[in-house]
Amino acid sequence: MDLGLKGKNVLVLAASKGIGRAIAEEFANEGANVMISSRSEDNLKAASSDIETLSNSKVLYKTCDVMKKEDITSLIDSTIKAFGSVDILINNAGGPPAGTFDEFEDEQWQQAFEQNLLSYVRSIRAVLPSMREKKWGRIVNVASSSFKQPIDGLLLSNVMRTGVMGLAKTLATELGPDNILINTIGPGRIATDRVAELDEIAAKTSGVMTEEIVRDREALIPLGRYGNPEEFAKHVVFLCSEANTYVTGQAYLIDGGMVKSF
Repeated sequence: MDLGLKGKNVLVLAASKGIGRAIAEEFANEGANVMISSRSEDNLKAASSDIETLSNSKVLYKTCDVMKKEDITSLIDSTIKAFGSVDILINNAGGPPAGTFDEFEDEQWQQAFEQNLLSYVRSIRAVLPSMREKKWGRIVNVASSSFKQPIDGLLLSNVMRTGVMGLAKTLATELGPDNILINTIGPGRIATDRVAELDEIAAKTSGVMTEEIVRDREALIPLGRYGNPEEFAKHVVFLCSEANTYVTGQAYLIDGGMVKSF
């Protein structure tokens, strides 16, 4: 199937590793023009070089701290200068700290809000003029399976991710007349550094080996394993392609059947 992505201009946030990098690589494989960002220039440089080698496509990069409004503005301005427009935006950000209600003060709540919700708002706001001019756009917000089922010990993430889903559901109505589709995708247990870190925290809390935590969690997944970033990325790319012309405002899980709620 031709996804119609050749020559499309794509911006992927938090893309130097993990899910973000896998998404950028899938777009590059489809012949899209790709800009990636994260806070680490060294990681971005390595990721850009690796993706270019694997895909034979040019991948640009620019550092960006998504908690800084000026960084997001500069990133999107640079992307438009390099490519002429932003056709596709992939909102992504690292997760907030694990913990329970009594462990967090206002500072942690504010940081989680800025990192995992306000950054998405700012990025969308900045790309909309470019998309509206073309009367075409695709936005995917990477969130978490917690927008369907809260995850114990991840209070900050649970709250902010559901906010992202509400944002996309509302914007689907506002952006539809301009042919801009927006959706939210929640990863289940995808084999990334973030998930490995959470497994290690759980192991220390429980006083067991990390391998035992992984086995226990795999047992809760009908497919019996963690997903890989490439599996997740393929769904993101489809939603952003010309093959998707009628899906917007939806919230999807890529979780191997782990979450039991409807």
